Amino acid sequence: MGRDVSQGAFTREDRVRYRQKVRRCLDVFALMLDDFGFDADRPMTGLEIELNLVDSAAEPAMRNEEILADIADPLFQTELGQFNLELNALPRLIEGTGFADYEQDLRSSLARADERAAKSDAKIVLVGILPTLTEGHLVEDNLSTNERYRVLNDQIVGARGEDIELDIRGVERLRTHTDSIAPEAACTSLQFHLQVAPDSFADYWNASQAIAGVQVAVGANSPYLYGRKLWAETRIALFEQATDTRPDELKAQGVRPRVWFGERWITSIFDLFEENVRYFPPLLPICEDEDPVEVLHAGGVPQLGELRLHNGTVYRWNRPVYDIMDGRPHLRVENRVLPAGPTVVDMLANAAFYFGLARALAEADRPIWSQLTFSAAEENFHAAARRGMDAVLHWPRLGDVPVTDLVLDVLLPRAADGLDGFGVAPAERDRLLGIIEQRCRTGRNGATWQTEAVWAAERHRGMDRPAALHHMLRRYADLQRSNEPVHTWPVD
Repeated sequence: MGRDVSQGAFTREDRVRYRQKVRRCLDVFALMLDDFGFDADRPMTGLEIELNLVDSAAEPAMRNEEILADIADPLFQTELGQFNLELNALPRLIEGTGFADYEQDLRSSLARADERAAKSDAKIVLVGILPTLTEGHLVEDNLSTNERYRVLNDQIVGARGEDIELDIRGVERLRTHTDSIAPEAACTSLQFHLQVAPDSFADYWNASQAIAGVQVAVGANSPYLYGRKLWAETRIALFEQATDTRPDELKAQGVRPRVWFGERWITSIFDLFEENVRYFPPLLPICEDEDPVEVLHAGGVPQLGELRLHNGTVYRWNRPVYDIMDGRPHLRVENRVLPAGPTVVDMLANAAFYFGLARALAEADRPIWSQLTFSAAEENFHAAARRGMDAVLHWPRLGDVPVTDLVLDVLLPRAADGLDGFGVAPAERDRLLGIIEQRCRTGRNGATWQTEAVWAAERHRGMDRPAALHHMLRRYADLQRSNEPVHTWPVD
């Protein structure tokens, strides 16, 4: 939900009108899927990276507004917390040296932003959850000043009608309450966009769901929250809980959460938008002036503003996207399962693994979703979030298998085939997938490096947990700027 919102109080009439407009948009979208020309000739990709700002003491720096003004680059935007920014890479093809082009652009943009941030005594850190965050940092007063975040906060908290409970049981346990969605700001993610044709969208979405657990296991980078060691990718549990609009009674009734893995394989992108409308009441009932039926009948491209806004408030881990670029509509899978960091090259290795594997499985003769139950895919996802590189996942014909073996023996060759299908240069393919291979061989990703570095600081340097986390984060930030993949980083 990247649009500006200024309206804070909604009437019953607003909600009725919005619901009618959303359903009208859904009807028009169905017609468009039947006979409209979507842009899908040369599938573009995209990346979004959410960033953290820290000060010289490795504490979160609540300065995104002044830093953003100094950066003065439309590729950078605010995010939920005042210590967050978001970088939207320019969409591109990944054929040839597309990944190398991404790498050059991202490193250049981040270096320029870091230079501007330094003027405000801050630096940028790419990490799934900033390890030095405390409950005192994640409060409503530290939400970004853009009004849309305040409105969204009021609507989520109002829909729940009571404080939001956070209860995460990992290596250690965190149990607390919050009266705002501010803890969601701790969840800094890496998002991949893959443009697909309408008739192949279901295949790509299903494939993305099937491999979500594998992605999280090899890419986990969020082991600490409020000083506690929790899941390898604690961001998954935190995001699911921090935006939950359901009180306990609605959970018991089986009402679906707004952060949602889903519950079935699909046959069309329409299935997902229709579920959004059927299951989720609107959080932001803001109507546009457009009549999508009139636009469609006039030969135009409907914006479908209400449907898109509603879709942006249902937080699927793989989200369907309808968008318009240069006057032509297109569809994308937005893959949202991964954390930011540790380095640009690590993130691009994650991208290569995702894009290649999703394509290979989506175009396979025998679909993976015909062999793997949806519930098993969801169980894999949460098992991977808890255990990271140590996760054991279920896979067709293999049963329960260590994720590192699954990746090395089965999935990396498939990902390579998929990248070949995109026309990725062999040297780029091998360089980036080689990073995934070495993570699996060494058993080290961002989460394992963080926990090993904190353990070393506690045991070898006699630090308590807060001091060890600050020490680790300073080293993390320095090593990140080397752009050497995390599996090569020294621990002590």
